[in-house]
Amino acid sequence: MFKNQTSNLKIYLLTLLSFLTLLSCKTSITKDNTAVDNFAAADQIIEDIIIPTFPEATFNILDYGAVADGVTKNTVAIKLAIEECNAAGGGTVLIPSGKFLTGAIYLKSNVNLHLEDGAVVLFSTETKDFTPLVHTSYEGQELMNYSPLIYSYKEKNIAITGKGVFDGQANNANWWKWAGKEEYGYVEGEPKQGDDHNLPRLWAFSDKNKPVSERVFGEGHQLRPQFIQPFGCENVLIEGVTILNAPFWVIHPIKSNNVTVDGVTINSHGPNNDGCDPEYAKNVHITNCTFDTGDDCIAIKSGRNNDGRQVNIPSENIVVENCDMKDGHGGVVMGSEISAGVRNVYVRNCTMDSPELDRAIRIKTNTLRGGFVENVFVKDIKVGKVKEAMLRINAYYGTYANQEGDFIPSIKNIHLENITVEDGGKYGVLIKGRPENIVKNVTLKNITIKSADTDLSVENSEPLQFENVTINGKKY
Repeated sequence: MFKNQTSNLKIYLLTLLSFLTLLSCKTSITKDNTAVDNFAAADQIIEDIIIPTFPEATFNILDYGAVADGVTKNTVAIKLAIEECNAAGGGTVLIPSGKFLTGAIYLKSNVNLHLEDGAVVLFSTETKDFTPLVHTSYEGQELMNYSPLIYSYKEKNIAITGKGVFDGQANNANWWKWAGKEEYGYVEGEPKQGDDHNLPRLWAFSDKNKPVSERVFGEGHQLRPQFIQPFGCENVLIEGVTILNAPFWVIHPIKSNNVTVDGVTINSHGPNNDGCDPEYAKNVHITNCTFDTGDDCIAIKSGRNNDGRQVNIPSENIVVENCDMKDGHGGVVMGSEISAGVRNVYVRNCTMDSPELDRAIRIKTNTLRGGFVENVFVKDIKVGKVKEAMLRINAYYGTYANQEGDFIPSIKNIHLENITVEDGGKYGVLIKGRPENIVKNVTLKNITIKSADTDLSVENSEPLQFENVTINGKKY
């Protein structure tokens, strides 16, 4: 009873702190010279996140028959080590130096999957090695599909750590071509994810509220698995590892609470290769990571269309700091699968720089997705080069693909400060809100954008609030 009371008190205090933070931000905007720290709530989120710990017991996969030749499949050996570790009350499953080929890995409670320096885990490219099908998600809609390469379902206290490498081995010859794009190996006439038996079928299931158990895909379909997916998990740590060549989204904590992603390097340039996608997730800390991706570096999500509205779990209390964003569609992004909403996002002390990075901060939705984005705080960001904009807010995302509906999104309380941009690309700031519910309360403070083709392009928004902002040498 007392534990629950303590937990409820912490939730109350965090909510109160977030509210007071917003009040402080509003005060600072009115230029009354009040010194405020808009990131006090972020510090509290980090302090309250539970990082899993494990008993000292170690279970070396070599003791379960694993062979480090890069050819022998070690799926069974890794499974046995994890199961014995879990049954013994927890500990570390050790993957030592060497190359180990495997199919899907299922990570159980109280297990730390640890890659020794020099360890390389190669994942099979044969679809049968990612069966049986599991309860998973594809672009914000739940289904039964191929298992993610590393998967957990409703487990508690799990970790993936070490200095080794996970290589999904996805490329134009296997998973990537299912995206249906020639640059990823697709040949006209081959099956692809956009065919009627794939995504349109899943969308129809979602619209009709068909149970997940009846949304069966997998073999004979072309929907790619995520790389790492903790689904409905508590107390998750992913630390230190390098991740290469994902079939689809790389790290996807969905319906999970207390998630730490620390010191991870992601280098994966396939289609939809988002780096880290918290979805319906709470209390997430992403820090000290490097993202070099084929899609958004970090994309915070909360379900697509009817599925998101039915689940109705906003993603909230997410802190991103000390990260380096290279290639990608956006540095830190909210959307586009955002139907249940996103709030309380804090981004600080990051660098974003690449001729192949489209935007630094991005919010994307439409009237089919709907949802809300509120209370986003960004500070101390160094941007080298981006293609399109330092800040891009788009409430018309994907309208070229019939993405219009009846769910007007809400976007408000977006605050950026202490940002320098060397080359902002086409726009310094690009905002396209909806006339039915304009973008509200966007503030820019201590921002210098040295060059951009166009300073500002703002539609259907309250007037931006500037304090010490310079774009192309012009003061705002």
